[in-house]
Formats: sequence, structure tokens, C-alpha cells
Amino acid sequence: MTTAVKQPPAADRVYTHVKQGVLERRYEGGTLLTEGELAEAVGVSRTPVREALLRLEAEGLIRLYPKKGALVLPVSAQEIADVVETRLLVEEHAARKAVPAPPGLVERLEELLARQQEQAAAGDFAAASVTDRCFHAEIVRSGGNEILSRLYDQLRDRQLRMGVAVMHSHPDRIAHTLAEHEEILDALRAGDAEAAVAVVGRHVGWFSHLARGEVR
Repeated sequence: MTTAVKQPPAADRVYTHVKQGVLERRYEGGTLLTEGELAEAVGVSRTPVREALLRLEAEGLIRLYPKKGALVLPVSAQEIADVVETRLLVEEHAARKAVPAPPGLVERLEELLARQQEQAAAGDFAAASVTDRCFHAEIVRSGGNEILSRLYDQLRDRQLRMGVAVMHSHPDRIAHTLAEHEEILDALRAGDAEAAVAVVGRHVGWFSHLARGEVR
């Protein structure tokens, strides 16, 4: 007797469908999604669609318009600036704390960098963005501050969305990203906290140029 695989609740399926669509740019900023279209796409009724859209609105990915649908919010200059400011505060602190590197950190970062290089070479920008975030999150987590790690994780979806958008609009940026990740690794291997902080500042700070209107 085979046991049927239990599906996630309907609202969770809609939530995952829309969120992945936004993060992977299948649903671009400015797209209007209707409850009917989403219900049909996922194979559910409209009630769980509404529940999922309310969650996504609370996360700042969409804005609901009664009787019209849900507008996918574009990545704004202010959002980029806010994320960059928060990332710099957290990541420069984490880079300084990561020296001397805790056991296993350098090896884990080497694995993630190798994976990101493969994904970039294959043109899989969505996957490369996820790995990029993992690389930085690993350094933050290495400090052992659970509150800081949770704060950083709250930025995850905004970072992913920005990261994919940037890779598509600035395809040359991925090479710089990989080179700077290598520099961060070299500084951690060498036990040079100030060098690690400097590279992180340059690496994350680059996004602030986008906030001044350089990204379309």
C-alpha cells in the first residue's frame, strides 16, 4: 500500500508560486496579478490565493488593489539604499569577528564560491544569487550571534530579488562579485580583519551606486 505524498496547504502553495515568480523575475516589477489567474495557475480556489497575497504584501513584495489584483512592486532606489546600509552594518562587523576564522568556515566558503562560479558559468543567475546570499550569511552566522543572524536572514528575499535584477541588468558584475568573494576568502585565510572589512565594504557598497539611479 503506497502512501500519498501530502501536499502543503493551498495558501502555502500559492505563496511559494508567487514568491518564486517574483524572485526569479518571471513576475517583473509592475506586473498585475489577478486572483483568478493565480488560482488557475496553482489549481486552488480564490480563498487561499487571498491569504497568500496578504502574506506577500506584509513582506513588501506586492501591493493589493481591491477588485483589481496584486501589483508586483519594483525594486526601488530607497529599498536598495536601505538594504545596503543594513548589510554594511551587519557584514563589516561580521567580517571583523570572523578573524581568526572559526574551524570549517574557510572550507565552507570555498565550497560556496566554487558552486557560484559553476552557476554563473551556466548562466543560472537565480541560483547564483541564492549561493551569493549563502556565502555572506555563512560569515554572519560564524559570529555566533543568533539575533544578528536572524536580522540578516530577514533581508534574504530582498537581497535575492535585488541580486537577480542586478545580474540581468549588469551581466559584467558577476565576474567582479566572484573576484571579491575570492578576496574576502584570502583575507580570512590570512587572518587580516581590516582587509576583510575593506573588501566587504567595497563589495556591498557597490550596490549604493544603484540606489542613485544607475539601475533600470
